[in-house]
Amino acid sequence: MARFDGRVAVVTGAGSGLGRATALRLASEGAAVACLDIVEDGAEKTAAEIAEAGGTARAHRVDVSDPASAKAGLEAAAMLGRPQLLVNCAGIGKFAHSHEMPFEDWQRIIGVNLTGTFLMCQATIPYMLDGGGAVVNIASNAGVMGQPYSAAYCASKAGVVNLTKALAAEYLTRKVRFNCIAPGGIDTPLQNSFAQFPEGVEWKTFRKFMSPLGNSTPEEIASTIAYVASDEARYIVGAVISVDGGLTI
Repeated sequence: MARFDGRVAVVTGAGSGLGRATALRLASEGAAVACLDIVEDGAEKTAAEIAEAGGTARAHRVDVSDPASAKAGLEAAAMLGRPQLLVNCAGIGKFAHSHEMPFEDWQRIIGVNLTGTFLMCQATIPYMLDGGGAVVNIASNAGVMGQPYSAAYCASKAGVVNLTKALAAEYLTRKVRFNCIAPGGIDTPLQNSFAQFPEGVEWKTFRKFMSPLGNSTPEEIASTIAYVASDEARYIVGAVISVDGGLTI
């Protein structure tokens, strides 16, 4: 029996990158997957891939930063059955001189990465209180160490770390596990959004934030997510698991 047979998983950011890899991995292990993404075409392509491989999936357009959209996304996901797994992969970011960063950019990064993670957890928890469940939030090495020109991104991911711990403590005896993964660089579209350095900044400034092992693949991180979400990891609660090529040694 596959680890997620008979279970319903909800994956945000499922249209590309880590979200796509996670949705495919969970489906390959038996989960029915609700693929949520603000880019509906991407979510539909991931759901179609799962279906072509013999799995079950639905795609839904969701803006995780909007409470009504997050709630509607969970209601749609529940058409597959009671959600028992949630993986919050949706995320955005960019480099900027902090003293020049537009307020709208700050709001959007915090809104998607931190508020969006909270809203998805908030919408999912009621489904998990009767029967249990597991939530895996995606933080970053930038959430546990400082990184220049990334104030909003670092703040949002540090927030995800302690949000995860707070929820883990609150629901510890309710059979709902919360953990987070803190990746380093991943070969995804999000990584590409950081390719534009701020004016006057050279790439060598970021050498210390680059692992000598290079970037991970989305599939490598997805395999860790699958383990943490599984019953094999039932004793892992409130953990921050670094998968960053040694950046936070």
